Formats: sequence, structure tokens, C-alpha cells
Amino acid sequence: MGKSNQNNDASNCKKYGIPLYGAAWVPPAAASTIKSGSESTPEETEPAASSSSNYHIVLAGGGGEGRSGIPNALLVSTFDFSSNSLSDQPVGKLGTGSDLPYRIAVHPGGEGLICSLPKSCRWFDWDAITIKDELSLSLKSSEKVLEKLEDVGQQLALTFNNEGTLLAVGGEDGKLRVFKWPDMDITLDEANAHASVKDLDFSPDGNFLASVGSGPGRIWKVATATSIASLPKENDEIFGFCKFSRSGDSNLVLYVTAMRSKGGSIVKWNTTSWKRISSTHIVRDPISAFNVSSDGKLLVVGTIQGDIWIISSVSTRVQTVVRKVHLGLVTALGFSQDSRL
Repeated sequence: MGKSNQNNDASNCKKYGIPLYGAAWVPPAAASTIKSGSESTPEETEPAASSSSNYHIVLAGGGGEGRSGIPNALLVSTFDFSSNSLSDQPVGKLGTGSDLPYRIAVHPGGEGLICSLPKSCRWFDWDAITIKDELSLSLKSSEKVLEKLEDVGQQLALTFNNEGTLLAVGGEDGKLRVFKWPDMDITLDEANAHASVKDLDFSPDGNFLASVGSGPGRIWKVATATSIASLPKENDEIFGFCKFSRSGDSNLVLYVTAMRSKGGSIVKWNTTSWKRISSTHIVRDPISAFNVSSDGKLLVVGTIQGDIWIISSVSTRVQTVVRKVHLGLVTALGFSQDSRL
């Protein structure tokens, strides 16, 4: 079963005044893309974003369109590895008006990030700010307009391939699109990929794209922009999230979370035959978030009860359970690029 913990460390748990729906680690390369008005050289700005003990995290959320008084915003916070602590307040904050930022995808090359809003997707650039005489990262609105993602409705899934040359987006309306980045030329445009697209993931080599939503999962060959396999459900399964393993060798597999009457499971698929390898029951509660560590060694599941389950990718056995990490459901999970956090 693995050990169970209570999350009592206040230093790595901060409230920023808004409910959060999206979270991602900022790649160290983001520092080199900053266009600052200061006279600092790129070498001087680098430690703020890529120090071995200093990490940046971008968060997205808010109160939506209602008059709750809760703003909608993108936040940038810092995490200090040596002291195991999040910054008391965000080091950067950018309001998005009445539009709730729901999902985010950070460009792996550090260029910026794309954010899903209720009707459109917007691009944001990194910015440099000075806090207590030290340079830090923030966000700013971009002049780049994603015209092909204007007025397309709520997009529930956003992801770049590892090289940052392709962007996949999946909509609440079931439409799946893949674009070349940054030109935004459409390479795949499927109107009925699912009744609603829940999650997307590129394989590490960029050859395949997995999608899940209502009904079976689907595998798309990127080069030909065609669907090459269907991942059938068994019994009363409902697929929720999909992530490829991060190993670049022949042991590459695809993980798909599935809910059944007895609870949440992780289903493992062969990426050559696209046949089911195994299904492992993990948790009684519905799974609300899922991810795979950058080194491929760990899986993490978040539940609607606010619990986090850390699982070995080799044995699919639970290593650690952290209860009540959040007061409500876990909405997003992400490992740092070095898999330490």
C-alpha cells in the first residue's frame, strides 16, 4: 500500500486567494527569452530562473464570470528547494478580466505559455520584474494573436510536443486540432474526435498523439494526421487522462486513467500493438488529475477528495499517499523538469 502522510508542512502550502485550475513548472530556458528593460546581461538573469534551488511555477484560476469578487488571473510563484518553501505571495500576477484561465501549456523551449479561456486561447510572454533588487519572472500580454483559436469555445486540453514544434488542442465540443508551432498551420483537424476531449499527450518521440474523452481512447499518427488505433473500454470504464511514459527506449507505454464502479484504475497499453497490458486498481475515489514524472519513474494521481497518490511506474504499486492536500478536488498535477518536485 505504501506509506500515508498528512500534509502538515505550511512552508510548501500557500493560499493565493483564488481557486486554481492550471499549474505548470517554468522551464529554465524561459530566462533567456526575457526582454527586460534593465541593463542586466542574460548571464545575470539566468540564476533567477534556473538556480538549482530556485524554481518558478505558473498557476491559473479565478472566480469566473460571476460577481464573486474573486479575480481571474495567471500567477507566477517561486519555490526554494533548499528551504522547501513556496513564496508567501506570487512574484508575478496578470489579470485576465472576466475570462477564467482554465488550462495552460508552457512551451518547452521557454517561449511563453498558451492559456485556455472560455471562448478562445491566448498566448502570454514571459517578463522580467525586480523584487528586492533581484530579477524574477512574471508574465505579460503578448502581441501574438492566435487567430485560429479565437472564438472556438472552451478548450479542455492543451499540450506541446517535446520539441515545441507542435501544439495540440482539444475542445469541449469534441474537436481535436494539431498546429505547427509557431506558424499555426493546421496539420490535423478532426471535428468529432470525441463527444468532448478530456486529455491529450504526445509520445516522447513526437510520432503519436493520444486522446481520451467519451468512448474509447484514440491514437493518432502525427506524420499522416490519421487515427491508427482505438483503445477500447472494458465493462463500465470511463477514461479520464492519458500520458505516455517518458522513457525513450523500447519500453515506452501509454497510461490511461479509468473510472469504474469500484474506483479509479491505471490502464497500461503497449505502444506497438496498442493492446492493453494491464489494469491496476489504485483508489476508491474518482481521479481528478494525473501525471508522469519527467524521468518516467513515478506516476501521480489526484482525487476529488483532495488526496494525492504517488505510484511506481515499474510495479504500479502505491508508494505514498498524502491525504487532504487540498480542501476540494485536485485540479492539476505536474512534476518539475528534474523530477525532484
